[in-house]
Amino acid sequence: MIRRPARHLLLTIIALSLALPAFALTRADLEPAFKNTVVTTYPSGRTARLWLNRDGTYDATRTNGERTSGTWQIKGDKICMTQDKPFHFPLSLCTIVPKGGVGTSWASKSIKGEPVRNTLVAGR
Repeated sequence: MIRRPARHLLLTIIALSLALPAFALTRADLEPAFKNTVVTTYPSGRTARLWLNRDGTYDATRTNGERTSGTWQIKGDKICMTQDKPFHFPLSLCTIVPKGGVGTSWASKSIKGEPVRNTLVAGR
């Protein structure tokens, strides 16, 4: 027999695990990003830009103006990007993407661990 506090904890864990798929990111959630630009602002004020394509690829401009590109995929509530050009980088950068359109902003971390602010802005 499970003790009362342990039983409540077990029931809570089960309920949360059943609810988690409801928080999963979908391609439909990314629709606003396909038509617009994600601007990433670093603590120094430097900015980078990201353009997601419906076919699972992306194009980006680093803070120094260098162009990069690669692929993206959804993993749970995150989008994960893997750079292919100018060279293949074997690690993915994953970030939570909140639902919303132009003007949506969220905090995340750069590949180096720096805190950054992402904002979806109008236009490509």
